[in-house]
Amino acid sequence: MRAFDLATLQPLVDAEEAALRREGVLRGDRIGWIGLNHPAMVASLFACERIGAALVPLNWRLAAEELQWIANDAGLRLVREGPASGAVTPLPAPGADANCDALLIGYTSGTTGRPKGAMLSAAALRANAENARSIFELTPADHVLTVLPLFHVGGLNIQTVPALLAGAKVTLLEKFDPHAFFDAVATARPSLTLLVPAVMAALVQHPRWATADLSCLRAIGAGSSEVPLPLIEAFHAKGVPVQQVYGLTETGPIAIAQTRAEAWDATGSIGRAAPLCEARIGAGGEIEIRGANVMTRYWNRAQDTAEALRDGWFRTGDVGHCDAQGRFWFTDRLKRVIISGGENIYPAELERVLAEIPGLKEFAVIGRPDARWGEVPVAVIVADVDFDEGRIAAAFERKLARFKHPRAVLRLPGLPRTALGKVQIEKLRESLPG
Repeated sequence: MRAFDLATLQPLVDAEEAALRREGVLRGDRIGWIGLNHPAMVASLFACERIGAALVPLNWRLAAEELQWIANDAGLRLVREGPASGAVTPLPAPGADANCDALLIGYTSGTTGRPKGAMLSAAALRANAENARSIFELTPADHVLTVLPLFHVGGLNIQTVPALLAGAKVTLLEKFDPHAFFDAVATARPSLTLLVPAVMAALVQHPRWATADLSCLRAIGAGSSEVPLPLIEAFHAKGVPVQQVYGLTETGPIAIAQTRAEAWDATGSIGRAAPLCEARIGAGGEIEIRGANVMTRYWNRAQDTAEALRDGWFRTGDVGHCDAQGRFWFTDRLKRVIISGGENIYPAELERVLAEIPGLKEFAVIGRPDARWGEVPVAVIVADVDFDEGRIAAAFERKLARFKHPRAVLRLPGLPRTALGKVQIEKLRESLPG
């Protein structure tokens, strides 16, 4: 557990800048960083800003081939291998593509193919930080506990960097661990933290949850995927509002978010457009975002950039709607929509029903090809050996139209997930019987 603020970080930034310059790093170069959460990674980001280089955070959980692919795609000048040794791995000279003044290139999770590098400028990161400052009411008196990985823009940019720029203190855990979280809350008494549903579930289900004192937390931010209502209600029961934050790597990520008041009053909504960006519902119900926080483009992906950015609006690939009060509500991923007999079925709608069934440890809904209907929904579950699958059919009665009910149940020992706990849908589809 390491605590620091922007002032105490400065010696690390100075040392990192000097080290990068000794390695010949110039404006426009891309620098990889791999390792567990550590202030040194944040220092690398600020050092890259001074030089005009771009930081490319690398997910240490990826396989060697995946990491090598990203290194080649980004044309990394070198890779910083974590704080223990401060090792530098020299790499071939960068490719032909120009940096376009990116400070951060965040590679998407790549659950549906090879990842793409979203180029975020220093201005975009500062706009994102201003969005965070306003949403979370950040002041120099705040203390943020960061447990999510910094190699993802959520862990790095939703609270960590914004808190530092606001003059607040940050405490980093190397990686999430329930005991470490409860210990940090008990001893450091942070005022804010950011969680994802998988982490929230691990905490709520932990033996220490019942007696944990979370009164120091003014709020928690939550996002990455839809947050199930039972998890929100568990935190609300302890007096801690759950402020939902919606966004993607390409949006910095903060695009839509709840205030503390809305966290209590509009549970389940993802909130309103963040102060420095706009949000709208486009064709087919797709959520679109425009603002200073949005990426410049995808690295080396002109066609993907043209498809994603149209007239300044970023097409998120998510479906949602906006109510009369201007609050946005998430429906599902466009790519997850199951079209069965000409009807649209949103897996998230079915997963909300599954969330209410006792005995299910994990679950997801995917589409299975069907000769008659085109596709039908299948529930993929993780449950105890004695779990009665008849509970699933009973739970859907009178809750959703018959055509939306799962046509089959697939039991697995566990669901494949990304580092932030998102279910990897493509890998689930590969698990379906032929």
